Amino acid sequence: MIDLKQLQALRAVQGEGSVTRAARLLGWSQPTVDYHLRNLERLVGGPVLARTTRGSSLTPVGHLLCERGQEILTLSDRTLRDARDLTRMGQVRLRFGTFPTAAARLLPAVVAEVTDLGIDVDVVLEEVGPLVTHVTQRKLDAALIYSMPGYELPFRADVITAEVLRDPILLALPEDHPLAARASIDLPSLLALHDERWLLATSHDDPMDAIVVGAFAEAGHTLDVTIRTDDFQVMLGIVAARMAISFMPKLATGPVHPGVVLRPIDDPAFVRSVLLAAPAEAPGKQPSTAVRQVAAAIRHAVAGLE
Repeated sequence: MIDLKQLQALRAVQGEGSVTRAARLLGWSQPTVDYHLRNLERLVGGPVLARTTRGSSLTPVGHLLCERGQEILTLSDRTLRDARDLTRMGQVRLRFGTFPTAAARLLPAVVAEVTDLGIDVDVVLEEVGPLVTHVTQRKLDAALIYSMPGYELPFRADVITAEVLRDPILLALPEDHPLAARASIDLPSLLALHDERWLLATSHDDPMDAIVVGAFAEAGHTLDVTIRTDDFQVMLGIVAARMAISFMPKLATGPVHPGVVLRPIDDPAFVRSVLLAAPAEAPGKQPSTAVRQVAAAIRHAVAGLE
């Protein structure tokens, strides 16, 4: 198994151009640097350095090891730093915002994991617009939000976002609708539904609905939005009653609702990106250790959905 000191020695030689200067940089003796490099060469079965009287350079194998080794050393440093931060910080209270569907599916597992690390989560349930505002104003330490292709969220430059889930958008139809028998819906078939009655979200600037309305507008159609609600169970009931058709993110789906079918849409625009957004601690820096632990917990919760 590769020792971190072997990678540190190789990285130092690459940067300094000689074993002697590498030893000086690391504060080790030259025999110690040589010892770690020789052990590394025994592990890989060949030379990692080309040594001359003018200095040392890395062989192709050495360059490969150094490139991959830099990732390992960076991860090792970050892991140690996070562990020290968690040890020092004790019990931490984190202001965390999320939209309702993510709260229902992900929040229990996330809170259970971070609570064991000494992180108390104060949860705020909002739609995307207010969450973006609160993160930008630093009223929240982090928030789960979503966006759609081509939809820019108005974050400040010091807010960092990371995608945690790709969430397909499904078309919700009454079970006796002409398109209900299809396994999926292509874009021309979707656009042919412009004369139907539609149900959309309460907010007129909802990112998901903006993509939907935009797609129909590009084809020269205006949707007849007869009902608005943010409650997906209410929406499914209305669709089952044949009062309207609508869209639903896969993350919001649960047991099959009687009288409704949900069909994927064959177009990459109809996939929303679920993001974790958090202010950085300083320009060019990462979010806090507590936020990074929450991010890891969210990814574990997402993996549990698959």
